[in-house]
Amino acid sequence: MSDRNETMPGSTDSASGLPRNPVAPADTTGILHPDEQAKYRSLARLPAGPAVDRFVEWYWSVRWDLHGRPPYRAEVLSYPSVNVTFERSATRTGGFVTGVCTTKFIRELHGAGEVFGVRFRAGGFGAYTGLDVGSFRDTTVDLIDVMPEARGLTDRVLDSATDEQRSAVLDEFLAARPAAGDPTYLLVLRIIDAMAGDERLTRVDQITDRFGIPTRTLQRMFRRYVGAGPKWVLRRYRLQDGAELLARGRTEDLAALAAELGYFDQAHFSREFTAEVGMAPLEYAKNSLRSRNEVTAKVLPTRT
Repeated sequence: MSDRNETMPGSTDSASGLPRNPVAPADTTGILHPDEQAKYRSLARLPAGPAVDRFVEWYWSVRWDLHGRPPYRAEVLSYPSVNVTFERSATRTGGFVTGVCTTKFIRELHGAGEVFGVRFRAGGFGAYTGLDVGSFRDTTVDLIDVMPEARGLTDRVLDSATDEQRSAVLDEFLAARPAAGDPTYLLVLRIIDAMAGDERLTRVDQITDRFGIPTRTLQRMFRRYVGAGPKWVLRRYRLQDGAELLARGRTEDLAALAAELGYFDQAHFSREFTAEVGMAPLEYAKNSLRSRNEVTAKVLPTRT
C-alpha cells in the first residue's frame, strides 16, 4: 500500500497524545497524474507550529506560470480535510474556506498564480472553530464569512515574501484563539489515523468494532467534525491508495489490487475508479507511465 505516513498506524506524539502528522514533501497521494502535474506547477509543504499542529496537518503552497502555454487542469482526490487558502491569480484573489470535496477536485491553471494553504487535520477545522463542517461539504466560501476575525489576514499572508514567513503569520493568527480540550475530536483523530494507515480497514463495521462506537454515533461525529460520512472516508483513502499504486506502476494483477483495497471484485474497483477519476485503472496507469517517461527523458542524458 502507499506509505502515507512516516510512522506506524496509531502512533502518537507522547507529549500531546495526538496522532503524529509528519510532513512528507515527496508524497503524491491524492494527486492525480502526479508526474504530469509536476510539469505545470510547483508544490511545497511546511510544518505547522507546535501551538497549532493539534488542528493543522501542514501548510502548503502551489505556484504556476503558464504564460505562453495552454491552461492545465490539475486534478486531486482530496483528503477528508478542510483547507483554508490565500490565493492570487488571474481568476480570483482572496482568502477562502473549502470544505471536504467528495468528488474529484479540479482547478484550471492558466496565466500565473499562487496559492498558500492551510490543510487542517481531518476534523481539525470543526474542532478549532466549533462549526458543523458538514455545512461546508463540496463548497468554497469567503474566509471572512466563516471567520470574521480573519479580516486583513489575506493581505498579511500574501504580502509576506516567503513561505516560511507566511506560515509564521498563520501560526500566530491561529494560536490566538483559545483551544479548549475536546475528547470527541481526539477520538475522531484516532479513528482517522487508523483509517488512513491501516489498509485492512475497508468497512465501517470494522471501525465500530475496533473503537466500540455505535454506527449512528460514528456517523454523527464524522458529519460534525469531518464533513463526510465514515464510509466515504474509508473509500476515499482506499481509492487514493489505488491511484497512487497505479501511478507508480502496479498493474500486474488488478484483481489482487481490488481485493487488497476492500472491493468486492475487480469490476467493482474498476467501476468506482473510473467514476471518480474519469478513466479506467489501466488507462490511468498507462497515462502516468507516459508522463513519468517524459519527465525522465528530460532529466537523463540521451544515450548514443
